[in-house]
Parts: sequence; C-alpha cells; structure tokens
Amino acid sequence: MQVIGAGFGRTGTMSMQGALEILGYRCYHMKEVTEHDGHLDAWHALVDERATMNWRWLFQDFQATVDFPACAYYRELMAEFPDAKVILTVREPNRWFDSFLTLQNTTDSFRIFRFIPRARRFLAFVDTLLPKVFGNPRDRARSIEVFERHNREVQDHVPADRLLVFRVQDGWDPLCKFLGCEVPPGVPFPHLNEGKDTLKKLARERLFGNWIRAGKVALAAGVLIALAWWLLR
Repeated sequence: MQVIGAGFGRTGTMSMQGALEILGYRCYHMKEVTEHDGHLDAWHALVDERATMNWRWLFQDFQATVDFPACAYYRELMAEFPDAKVILTVREPNRWFDSFLTLQNTTDSFRIFRFIPRARRFLAFVDTLLPKVFGNPRDRARSIEVFERHNREVQDHVPADRLLVFRVQDGWDPLCKFLGCEVPPGVPFPHLNEGKDTLKKLARERLFGNWIRAGKVALAAGVLIALAWWLLR
C-alpha cells in the first residue's frame, strides 16, 4: 500500500481512483468490496467489531485505497503501512451532504432485492457502517459535523509531509508533485460523474455483478450454440 485515501466518500473519490489508476496504482474503492471473495464478510466483521482485519491480505493486489470503508480506518492503515502517503479529498460540506444523501436514497431503492443473499449481505454491511461513523447518517447537521471533524482530525494526525489535502478541481499538478511522478502528458484529469445515474449503475454492479456477468456468459454461449446449429444443419 502506497497511497491511503482518508477522504469520506462523495468527495470525488471516483475521480481520485481514476487518477491514481492512470498513474499506475491499482486502487481499492467501495465498489471493490463485493468483487473479491471474502472481502465483504471481512469488512462486516471488522465494522461490527467481531474480528480484526488482516490488512495485508485485504490489499495484497492493491497499491492505493480511497472511499469508504477504508477511509474510516486510515489510522490503522497508516500503522500497517508506515511508508504510505495519505490523501484527504475534501468538498464543500453542504454539497457533500447532498451527494451523500443521494447515495443513501439510491441504496434504499435496491432494498426490495434483500431476498438475494449478495444484496442482503451488502445492505447489512452498509447499515452497520454508516451509523457507526455518523450516528444518524440522514441528519444533515450531525453528518456535516462528523465530516468536518474527520477532516480536522486527519490533518491533525497525519504529518504534513505525508499528507495532501486535495480537491478534484486541483487537477494533476499537486497530486503528481505529492506522489513524485510526472503529469501524464496529454491526459486530462478524470472528473468522473458521481450523479444519481452513476450511483444506480454502481449499485447494480455491487449487488448483482456476478449475476450480470453470468447472464452475459450464458447469452454468449447461447448465441454460439445457435450459430453452430445453423452452420451444421
């Protein structure tokens, strides 16, 4: 692990993930939680305080992390990876909460699929994580208070030479200077849309990714079988 993202979700973490991956870091984001065997159960056990986390196992294939749930454990990650740098993505608090509330409402729209084990496990994890971090995650004043306190604590806790406070509008220059790399020539800084439609797409991938992939494989197999039958008849 070389880069620890300490910024809360909805602060441009998708854009930061995109930027880090352009720079060559494989980056862990919330959407990765359901994509790897054992990760969702391990995170749920950690957040629910039923087990500790083997961080090196979790991030064995990654060099960076952003977004929830890892941002809530940036101190533990700093201790486990003492040479890693820390990036705190920030955003205007009220705009952050509006986006955070949209995320929660989008997640709620998928609760009708709780009968699917994958969806039920993921939603149970979210329902454990958010109250632990925010108390009442739908309370604007409370959530903004937690958001601002977290940002202050990160800046107080992380040594200045190990920390970059970053807004996605800042672009490549401060990020690349901080990481000690060249700005990618001719490549614009990624400003990835994190609106409602994107959130719905991500939610579908998180909850039904395996089914979607299996469906595509089955469709492709069916097309091949039909083609072979037509050619050989």
